Amino acid sequence: MKLEIPVESEIRTRSGLSIVSLALGVVLIGPVIWLAAIGVLSTLAAVILGNLGAFIAYSVRIAHQWEKGVVLRMGKFTGLRGPGIFFVIPIIDEVNSFIDQRVRVTDFHAEKTLTKDTVPVNVDAVVYWMVWDVEKAALEVERYNEAVSYVAQTALRDIIGRHELADLLQHRDTIGEALQKTMDEHTNPWGITCQTVGIKDIIIPEALADAMSKQAQAERERQARIILGTAETEISEKFAKASEKYSKNPVALQLRGMNMLFEGLKEKGSLIIVPSSALDSMNLGAVGGLSALAEQQTLGHSKEPAT
Repeated sequence: MKLEIPVESEIRTRSGLSIVSLALGVVLIGPVIWLAAIGVLSTLAAVILGNLGAFIAYSVRIAHQWEKGVVLRMGKFTGLRGPGIFFVIPIIDEVNSFIDQRVRVTDFHAEKTLTKDTVPVNVDAVVYWMVWDVEKAALEVERYNEAVSYVAQTALRDIIGRHELADLLQHRDTIGEALQKTMDEHTNPWGITCQTVGIKDIIIPEALADAMSKQAQAERERQARIILGTAETEISEKFAKASEKYSKNPVALQLRGMNMLFEGLKEKGSLIIVPSSALDSMNLGAVGGLSALAEQQTLGHSKEPAT
């Protein structure tokens, strides 16, 4: 089991002191100490003014634009402060934490989890979430970063167990939406909303991956043979219709034969074998004989000696 918790803490600081408080303390207390040192102020006055300066400096707090400060008065929640500068009553008030309200990203995993069809898979996912109600996040849950991570992992394992491997591989968006709704049901009472859940990777056993690859290859080969058989059937149907047309029109059949012969003769150096029945039907035998007789007569004239 592996969880990746964000490195930064959800609580920026418990005291809430900033560089502004320290600088203000130096500005207020420094002159008092200097005046007491040169004898202008008495010891009692210096102590009173020094404590007053420290009191004012300690009361200054600053919250960043993206966060809210949780203020407790004598241990009891009194409200939220920020963003920007705000003041508290020293000793009585306590800034317990500053809660970040930006969108956060948390990676979570489900290792060797069985699907509905008992296939072990490793699934990597990521969730984008944010704190929309700072008061609930501060009062309802102690470490909401870890809580969100554990809820996400538990929900992911439950989703995997209720779906088959094919559904996980083909419908990642649907799985992510279902996971997001399940997480929202658990995190909304904490003032946290899960905006988006994405499935980054699904790792299956290597042997199963090889078997699925062979199955896909066999399926593609089957489809190719089906397509080829369908094409042959369509061609035979077209030939059957053409034969009906030619049987009723011998002249069209003769013209088609002559066209096929002409197309074959266009290729130089090609050898064409024509059935005798085709020669008889197209009267090509007589044409070929006349052509051969004319060629012989031409050769005979060329061999006669000159007188």
